[in-house]
Amino acid sequence: MTAPAALAHVQIELGERSYAIAIGAGLLADASAWESLPRAQAALIVSNTTVAPLYAQQLHDALRPHYPQIHQVVLPDGEEHKNWQTLNLIFDALLQHGCDRKTVLFALGGGVVGDMTGFAAASYMRGVPFVQVPTTLLAQVDSSVGGKTAINHPLGKNMVGAFYQPERVVCDLSTLNTLPARELSAGLGEIIKYGPIADMAFLDWIELHLGELRACDPSALAHAVKRSCEIKAWVVGQDERETGLRAILNFGHTFGHAIETGMGYGAWLHGEAVGCGMVMAAQLSQRLGGVDTAFVQRLTNLVNAAGLPVRAPVLDAADNAGRYLELMRVDKKSEGGEIRFVVLDGPGKALVRAAPDVMVREVIGACCA
Repeated sequence: MTAPAALAHVQIELGERSYAIAIGAGLLADASAWESLPRAQAALIVSNTTVAPLYAQQLHDALRPHYPQIHQVVLPDGEEHKNWQTLNLIFDALLQHGCDRKTVLFALGGGVVGDMTGFAAASYMRGVPFVQVPTTLLAQVDSSVGGKTAINHPLGKNMVGAFYQPERVVCDLSTLNTLPARELSAGLGEIIKYGPIADMAFLDWIELHLGELRACDPSALAHAVKRSCEIKAWVVGQDERETGLRAILNFGHTFGHAIETGMGYGAWLHGEAVGCGMVMAAQLSQRLGGVDTAFVQRLTNLVNAAGLPVRAPVLDAADNAGRYLELMRVDKKSEGGEIRFVVLDGPGKALVRAAPDVMVREVIGACCA
């Protein structure tokens, strides 16, 4: 393995809500990673049953010089727990410890922990500061960046939430060493996404270095995380609240969220559903004239090589396409009941548009196992 890249910073430019994403190995124990954050009497570390035993003490020790009181709440692990009941565990901890509106929350974990901690921070006393400390590849390259916070509803994924920006994102690449292979592949799905929608040179690089990424090579991971964050920062800086451009970051997500909701949260990892969803979105793009069959096959091969599914599950034996369409109408991009998809308008270019139901049914029929 090559030596890891030096500490990198990516800036999210949002005026007075601007913040930095710090990327590097060993940041949890690096004093400089925690300097210049809001000071308070108390901090609350929010983690889960998988991550807390590995890294909570390390983060606690790093924060001790800055916060007189450091509390901790450990949530159950898994997408199926991203709900009101689990969110309330965070509020319970804040209230039981008498935390005030200066209390800083630290989200130590993957996307579920980050989303729920951010939503809690946005809601508690109408807004307290929080810091993202993502420990999964998916969270480092996507969910921890940009201020989207939410919980799931039984009828739709991420349908209850708020836009609320963190004070900082600290991506310690060393935490990826304990990531299971399946979780690593799930993160690769979100990395691959950035190529077709914004940067074909990055897609070329991913294809060339996929073996190193799957082997957790520090240098390859550092570049992939940094470039992913740069692209997302560029998009979010122009459209913080997803009124236009930011929607392209949902490439593969309309199909993917339907898979997650239809299968039951946690059956497929988010990155697995997005990977398969990108294959479906590429097939739809081809039918709409945006890309050719060769590009669809190229993307399908890459998603497959990353260890992600390329065949979609059957959600309803009687009317599978109908079930997908029903679930996809409960999507934040839908307007007046019309499903709007992120599709490719050429390699490296994406847009949001509707598609005829009959065409979407063709895609679902072609992609389902």
